[in-house]
Amino acid sequence: MVASTSRWYALAALSLCAIAIGLDSTVLSVALPTLAADLGASTDDLQWFTTSYLLVLAAGLLPGGMLGDRFGRKRFLLGAMLLFGGASAACAYAATTGQLIAARALLGLASAVIMPLTSAVVTVLFDAGERPRALSIWVTANALGIPLGPLLGGWLLDHFWWGSVFLINLPLVVVGVIAVVAWVPESHGDRGRRFDLPGVVLSTTGLAGVTYGIIEAGTRGWTDPRSLLTATGGLLAFAVFVGWQRRAAAPLIDVALFRSRGFTGGSVLATIAAFALFGLLFALPQLFQAVGGQDAFGTGLRLLPVIGGLMAGARLSDRLTTRFGPRAVIASGLGLMAASLIAGAFLPYALVAVWVATTGAGLGLTMPPSMNAALGALAVERSGVGSALIQTMRQVGSAVGVAVLGTVLNAGYRDRLPVAAGEEVRDSAASGVAVAQRLHDPGLLDAVRTAFVHGMDRSLLVSGAVAATGVVLALLLMPRAGRPAPELAESGV
Repeated sequence: MVASTSRWYALAALSLCAIAIGLDSTVLSVALPTLAADLGASTDDLQWFTTSYLLVLAAGLLPGGMLGDRFGRKRFLLGAMLLFGGASAACAYAATTGQLIAARALLGLASAVIMPLTSAVVTVLFDAGERPRALSIWVTANALGIPLGPLLGGWLLDHFWWGSVFLINLPLVVVGVIAVVAWVPESHGDRGRRFDLPGVVLSTTGLAGVTYGIIEAGTRGWTDPRSLLTATGGLLAFAVFVGWQRRAAAPLIDVALFRSRGFTGGSVLATIAAFALFGLLFALPQLFQAVGGQDAFGTGLRLLPVIGGLMAGARLSDRLTTRFGPRAVIASGLGLMAASLIAGAFLPYALVAVWVATTGAGLGLTMPPSMNAALGALAVERSGVGSALIQTMRQVGSAVGVAVLGTVLNAGYRDRLPVAAGEEVRDSAASGVAVAQRLHDPGLLDAVRTAFVHGMDRSLLVSGAVAATGVVLALLLMPRAGRPAPELAESGV
């Protein structure tokens, strides 16, 4: 076991890695208008700046975790961080849209290794007594980059060229690499295990297909043939993957993991929390900008209550879990999220910070004990690929949350607009506001803002209902207090 002080220094290094990924996931959004002008990017190009990252990330999580288990988690984590830094520089100095799309894909590949290996190393470094506190810090670091992205990105775009929003990753990468070298010990899984090439191909194909289909459905609608065919093909590939894992001699993952109530419950409930969170984060920036008239920097400031609430909830979750058990704490956290999201649909704009902070507190109560329950069921030898499976479920849940809640929001927005509103106004609230301001039409501006709030209220009700469903699942899936789930190897023994 690593010395006590060094373990916490190592956690700080892993948290820096998580912050860098969180920054990158949100900073691009504020730069899209500038990229459209400076690179001559079309709407499809702008979509692919995000999609290329998400596709490679989703497809690479399971292979990334498996390779870290086999060849060394510290080694692969360092390599991925260096790739992340190099890809960030390539994004900053891209001269064409094609170069930027390719660099974003490399960022996705690096993130696909960093995400599972940071949580896997936490499992190795900390025992069951210290892991809840460590995971609270790690979860908070994962979320911290979300508001920092618009804050830093907005300030940089006001003072420098668009490439600077990608260069902000480099100081974090440099400090993170030095800290990982100094304090994170090397760890391995089963190095003699055979490489499951069919499992890697099937999981990569399935996850890429499902993720792309969901993203396209959120943009083109759920009846779009291409979206349906891609998502269906991905589901079929993933079904074949599950069948292969049941009979493979050395499977990439072991479906017997889902016999553990701790692993199944923790993974599913963390996915539900991710669904609600990322659906909310999709809508809030639009609310602040279209309705509140805020710029990117102001939007980032107004997202800070999410992080404040999350930090408060995460600090409480460790003590409450020790006293009442993970089942009660997770159910309470999801219940708090459900109540605040539903309340947000009825409260006035002036009280946004209140229910947003409460939602963050519910997330802070939910995520650390959920992740601890799932990670605690993994053997150290296969914690990399096991963590990757948990992260994959969360990633797909996030994509589904953005697509489903975005569809609900857009449908509600278009339903409430005046019949005479043009296609550009119906495209999005941002477009509607731009048209109204260009025409100097205060009536249209008010109609656009009212319609958006109506659509967001609908999405909040759906998100709250999903969180409420999570309360029921927490009571059904999680083991009772005092009956901790046994640690399982991924061989199922």
